[in-house]
Amino acid sequence: MSYALGTIVGGVIAASGLIIARRPDAQEWIDKITPYQGWLGLGLFSWGLYWLVGFVLPNFGALTSVPVQLAVIMAVLVSGISIGFLLGFGLITKYALSKNAQAEAKGKAIRQRLTMIQAPLGLVAVASGVLSYIV
Repeated sequence: MSYALGTIVGGVIAASGLIIARRPDAQEWIDKITPYQGWLGLGLFSWGLYWLVGFVLPNFGALTSVPVQLAVIMAVLVSGISIGFLLGFGLITKYALSKNAQAEAKGKAIRQRLTMIQAPLGLVAVASGVLSYIV
């Protein structure tokens, strides 16, 4: 359940542009959590991979007996891992690619292309995280 909460928060950060356009009063709250987006992203990415490889894949046969819950679990994990990668990419570029100018330039180019899917994926992450609490 805490991973779903992290996915919701990560989705809000990822879709912050869309959220602020509709609700300008949300700017203050989003500004408070935005400085932590890189670390939150790395946490979502690594924790999501851990749960996917350590729990879901080994127990996939048993989970097929509850298809709705399996679909929700997979939606939360996939969206959380994806949002985690997008939010954590800045830290990856800063610490892993900063030694090589060519690699850093390629990393920034990749980040620019990924930014186009960040907001819609953030909305999916929020929706799947909320759905996990309902189902």
